[in-house]
Amino acid sequence: MKKLTWKDDLRPIPFLLAFFVAYVLFTIYPIFKGMQMSFFNWTLIEQQEFIGLTHYIDVLSDPNFWEAFGNTALFVLLSTPTMVVLALMLALMANLNTKLQTFFRGSFFIPSILSVSVISFVAIFMLQPYTGVVNNILQAVGFNSEPFWLATPSLAWVSIIAVTLWWTVGFNMILFLTALQGIPDDLYEAAEVDGATRQQMFWRITLPQLMPIGRLILLLQVLASFKVFAQILLITDGGPGTSTRPIILYIYEMGFQRYDLGYAAAMSYLLFMVLLVLSVIQLRLGGKEGRML
Repeated sequence: MKKLTWKDDLRPIPFLLAFFVAYVLFTIYPIFKGMQMSFFNWTLIEQQEFIGLTHYIDVLSDPNFWEAFGNTALFVLLSTPTMVVLALMLALMANLNTKLQTFFRGSFFIPSILSVSVISFVAIFMLQPYTGVVNNILQAVGFNSEPFWLATPSLAWVSIIAVTLWWTVGFNMILFLTALQGIPDDLYEAAEVDGATRQQMFWRITLPQLMPIGRLILLLQVLASFKVFAQILLITDGGPGTSTRPIILYIYEMGFQRYDLGYAAAMSYLLFMVLLVLSVIQLRLGGKEGRML
């Protein structure tokens, strides 16, 4: 076999150069530019004076920041475990060898390809009081009161979480389904010969085999839930009041409605630190080598 020289190692560089330049311009450069902005008074138009860590100190004493962070943490705590369990249940259903297998897979995954504006419009249409589909169904089965799904804080959270689950569970279902199909049939055949029941096979074979992909889904879901933004902006706009305003929406308001980009950048970096710490903890819990898969 011909030994590769250093010239052979350099041949892929021209093919990778275009992507590398785009990656540096649109991913690496904004990271450092955002950090620079957080140390300045920076409007939408111009950079003003250097103020050091003042924005970070102000953010930590801002009650609106902590309220928005609390709302985000509540969304993460409520939506993430539900998402993982629901995705697993749907994957098990979609993996059944029945005539409805294709229907299950398609119907579970299709919502995830819709845009956020479409699913938000559908949610608002269905959750309207007096004329909404959900209230009409409830009244048809004998529920007499008229819930205001988007005007009551607790019901608004229920609505947002339900819409998010319906919209995004299909992607996680596909990940679980792929892992399910990778489990060797030999394991089930050996268990069947030993007289194991379906429940025993699930707890002793299926679930342990799905743990690595489950940890990956948990990590991705925590990161995605902390970045929840568009559906809340379009469905409730953070309301009623600010009861459903997440941290990303507050950053958006400070940056692009109040034009305080330095303050918004400081909040973004504090959120980044939180996500970094959570990611490291999850990777550490994934095993001695920090591997998810």
